[in-house]
Amino acid sequence: MTEDIAHGSPADAYRGDPTVRAEWDSRYADRHQLWSGRPNGALVAETAGLTPGRVLDVGCGEGADAVWLARGGWDVTALEVSGVALERAAGHARDAGVDVRWIHAELTEAQLEPASFDLVSAQYPALLRTPDAAAERALLAAVAPGGVLLLVHHAGMDTRTPDDNGFDPADYVWPSMIPALLDDAWQIEADEQRPRVAPEGGAGAHHTDDVVLRVRRLR
Repeated sequence: MTEDIAHGSPADAYRGDPTVRAEWDSRYADRHQLWSGRPNGALVAETAGLTPGRVLDVGCGEGADAVWLARGGWDVTALEVSGVALERAAGHARDAGVDVRWIHAELTEAQLEPASFDLVSAQYPALLRTPDAAAERALLAAVAPGGVLLLVHHAGMDTRTPDDNGFDPADYVWPSMIPALLDDAWQIEADEQRPRVAPEGGAGAHHTDDVVLRVRRLR
């Protein structure tokens, strides 16, 4: 079961690798605002025809997507490893007058209720890859029958060469890894590269194309 900490400190009770938390806390602490503060374009486009229900926002950052979804009538649970980001996100939700459940955890340690979300949204997530595909399986396991997994990433990131800053695409989960895990209980509704509708400002604004994977759980 998820822990409802909407009325407490969202940075409490972290579940996951402390080095991952420390890395992301440092990235957020270096800037007053890391992201644009506006919802991601692919999320806005892909949810236009969906009936609001329960949604899991994986890697919610400073909360722009979570707040936007809550304003649209979704029952939002938002997950993030950085306590710094979660505190900012909770502040934005309070300012917007919306309720969000905050989970301070890595996806694979979050103890989510299986098959409980009508939408699982992962917008440009930094999910670490493991030999047993734990993160990919956790994304799929969270989707309720009839629900949708929407995984969006920057096009070309998965084929980049490792750089001097420590980024190696082999360390992370990419949309291309999901289809191999699907059986006949799933239907791929979109799996394509498209021009990115990018919010102005914030880190990552220089990326011009998205890879969008949308899969529906049939049963």
